[in-house]
Amino acid sequence: MISTKGRYALRVMLDLAEREPGEYIPLKDVAERQEISKKYLEIIVKDLVKGKLIKGSSGKGGGYMLCRKKEDYTVGEIIELMEGPLVSVACLQSDAQQCPRAGKCKTLPLWSELDTVIHDFFYSKKLVDLIK
Repeated sequence: MISTKGRYALRVMLDLAEREPGEYIPLKDVAERQEISKKYLEIIVKDLVKGKLIKGSSGKGGGYMLCRKKEDYTVGEIIELMEGPLVSVACLQSDAQQCPRAGKCKTLPLWSELDTVIHDFFYSKKLVDLIK
């Protein structure tokens, strides 16, 4: 399940993508348009900045803007930054210990296929696809 934080991060990115490129957008404006608490958005944008998806500037004329062209962002990278790896079961996480049942697990191919479908779906969607 995608958390509120992941969904709101996607809304922030969309809001910034809909603005004039190269202009810093005040967070209070994003909060008002998206009807999300500015305090909660401060937590989200901190992660987006740390993940190098957006950049911020403080002071007069400050705010946030995209680091790249809006066409270069995928929904998958935004969601994974906020949520972590999109895996359906713990044994398929990249850092998971080898499951002793992996060789005989009849459900593992199902979970693996589901993960591929989810990954391919989110990474095939661009931020600009949601704007249109």
